[in-house]
Amino acid sequence: MADQRAGTGAGAMDGYEQGRGAGPPGPRTGIAALSPPYQVAAALVLAVVVLVSCVHLAMVFLHVAPANTVSKQHGAAVDDWVYPEFEQNWKLFAPNPLQQNIAVEARAQFRTADGGVRHTEWHGLSAQDGAAIDGNLLPSHTQQNQLRRAWDYYTSTHDTKDRPNGMRGELSAEYLRRIAVLRIGREEAGEPADGLLRVQLRSVTTNVQPPSWSGEKLDPKPVIRLLPWWNVTSQDLEVRDR
Repeated sequence: MADQRAGTGAGAMDGYEQGRGAGPPGPRTGIAALSPPYQVAAALVLAVVVLVSCVHLAMVFLHVAPANTVSKQHGAAVDDWVYPEFEQNWKLFAPNPLQQNIAVEARAQFRTADGGVRHTEWHGLSAQDGAAIDGNLLPSHTQQNQLRRAWDYYTSTHDTKDRPNGMRGELSAEYLRRIAVLRIGREEAGEPADGLLRVQLRSVTTNVQPPSWSGEKLDPKPVIRLLPWWNVTSQDLEVRDR
């Protein structure tokens, strides 16, 4: 009798638990809350978004990756997808590093005490930056990039005859001129600031010779680009005096 009562009680408890656990289902959320037609539409939109994202990542990867069979065969399609909205100005793994050494130099024209004019020697501005960086564990951003970016800025806003090709041409020339005034002012510390009349810059570009096993031949002769003389303004001299 005891076992029968125990079994009856256990069965009753199971029924009670089942009855208590059963209840109305909770509200649906997300896509499941939509009607079947809208669920199908949402799934299709999600699939399209995923597909377009995968295609975009693949196109950008082929654009920045080193040349390979796929990018050569479908280069036109990759360019049509990337340009102009998704253009990248960097290359994955830097497959084509800079193959030229560009040294920027400057010289100045001073008025002497007797009323004459004296020209300085060429000052190696790039060499100064290189010497400051060499052996320096924490070189400054100015030492690493100021002159290089200023020269790139100038050459990108001027043609080969030093004529500005846009609205930023005058600004880039002014920026480069003031760097030269500041650097030469430090080198020629004995000269009076108001005696600085003009400055001139030039670049000396030398090809980095490829390794012997490559079979590639480059002209070792340096190429010089000589900029015109620029008159130094009073605002330029204020930069030198700081």
